[in-house]
Amino acid sequence: MEKEALLWVKLKDNKVMCHLCNHYCIIEENKAGYCLVRKNINGTLYSLNYGKAYGLAIDPIEKKPFFHFKPSTRVMSFGTPGCNFRCLNCQNWDLSQAVREFEDPFGVTDLLPSQIVSAAVNYQCDGYSYTYSEPTIFFEYARDVILEAKKVHKKAYHVFVSNGFFSQKMLELVLKERLLDAIRIDLKFIDDKKYNEITGGKLKPVLDNIKRVYESGLHLEVINLVIPSLNDSEQDITETVLAVKRVSSRIPIHFSAFHPDYKLMHLPRTPLETLLKAKKIAEDLGMEYVYVGNVHYYDGLEDTYCPSCKSLLIKRSGFNVVKNVFSNNKGIQISENKKPLCPKCGHEINMVL
Repeated sequence: MEKEALLWVKLKDNKVMCHLCNHYCIIEENKAGYCLVRKNINGTLYSLNYGKAYGLAIDPIEKKPFFHFKPSTRVMSFGTPGCNFRCLNCQNWDLSQAVREFEDPFGVTDLLPSQIVSAAVNYQCDGYSYTYSEPTIFFEYARDVILEAKKVHKKAYHVFVSNGFFSQKMLELVLKERLLDAIRIDLKFIDDKKYNEITGGKLKPVLDNIKRVYESGLHLEVINLVIPSLNDSEQDITETVLAVKRVSSRIPIHFSAFHPDYKLMHLPRTPLETLLKAKKIAEDLGMEYVYVGNVHYYDGLEDTYCPSCKSLLIKRSGFNVVKNVFSNNKGIQISENKKPLCPKCGHEINMVL
C-alpha cells in the first residue's frame, strides 16, 4: 500500500528532498531514498511500507528494553521492512534489510492501523511499541496507528525503539501532536568513522537527538550494544558513558551483549567480563541507573536500586518483574515532576509508573 509521505519538499526537475531522517536524501523521479522504502513517484514522495506490519507480537515493555517506563506492562509490537541504517550486526536484518535482501519484501497482507489497535484492545495491551526495524522509516504508518489509538484506546502509551537518526523536524512533529511517550535510542558507537562503516549513519545526529529527547520531557533510555573489537575498549565505553552523562546522569543506560549475526558472524559473543567492566565504568562515572542485558542466568544485573540509599526498588528475572516496591502501593509519594520517590529515603527516581 503506497501512501503519500510526510516531511518532504519538492525540488527542481521533479526531485524531492526527504526531511524524515538525517540522511536528508535528495531523490530523483522514480528513485528511492537510502532506506529504499520512500520513493519519488512523479514528483511526489510516497511511503512504500505503509500497512506492511511484520512481527506483530505482545511483549513485556522490559523486552524493548525499557526499565524505567511503565514496568510490568504489555505492548503490542511491530515493525515494517526497511531501515535508514545498514548495520552489519543487525539481529533483525531479515526485516530491516528486507528490501535489499529479498525479491518481495512487501509481500504481506496490508494491516490497517484500525486492525492493529483492535488487536491491542482485544488482548488488553497497555501500549504500543514501534520496533524490530527503525520506526522512523514507517513514521506515517506509526502515526496513523497512534491517532487511531487516541480515539478508541485512549489510555494506551506509545514508544519508539529507535536508532536515533530521525530528523529534528520529525521530533518536532512528534512533540507537537503528542504522539509518543518514550523513546529508547541505540547509541551504537562513539567514533564517527565506525558509525559510518558499520551502520551507514553518523554519530552527531544521534547525540543531538539524545539531548533533544531528554530536554523535551519524553522519557528516554539509551542502549549500547558492546561488540568485541569494535567498541569494547575502556576508552570506547568511557567516552560513550560521558556522552550520555553530559546530557544527564539520570538517563538509564543499558549495555547489551553482542551475538554473531548477519555480516559480523566472524566476531565472538561479548564476554560477561566486558559487560561488567562497562557497568562499573558507568557507575564510577556517576550514572545512576546502569544495566547489563542479553545475558542469561546472571542475577542482579537488571535490577533497579535507589541511587541515593541503594535500596532495591525493582527486581527482574529476564523480562519479568518479580518485585516492584511501587506496584499496588497507594502510599508511594510522587514528586512535582510526577516521578516516584524512594520509599526509604525520598530520593526522586527517574521513572514513569
